[in-house]
Amino acid sequence: MHRRIIVRIRDAIRKNYYDLTYHAIEEMADDELETLDIENAILNGKIMKIDKNDPLGTKYIIQGVAKDQSTLIGIVGRFKETGVFLIITVYAIT
Repeated sequence: MHRRIIVRIRDAIRKNYYDLTYHAIEEMADDELETLDIENAILNGKIMKIDKNDPLGTKYIIQGVAKDQSTLIGIVGRFKETGVFLIITVYAIT
């Protein structure tokens, strides 16, 4: 199950079929992360948790490393009705 979902998420990232919330952009700035860090973490990371209890839709919590290959990043996102992967928040794991 996780395998199929992470493939779908990675495909959305590769095709630039994703969006970031304003909150995610703020968190990226706070943690000095760039878009390439988030993309790298998703493309090489794994799903740590699936939260099906959110009324707005299933959320996927992903962990991976930034482009520097040392900074661990957490990403929370969900698919919108359009198929776009919406990145809700990101955070550096220290």
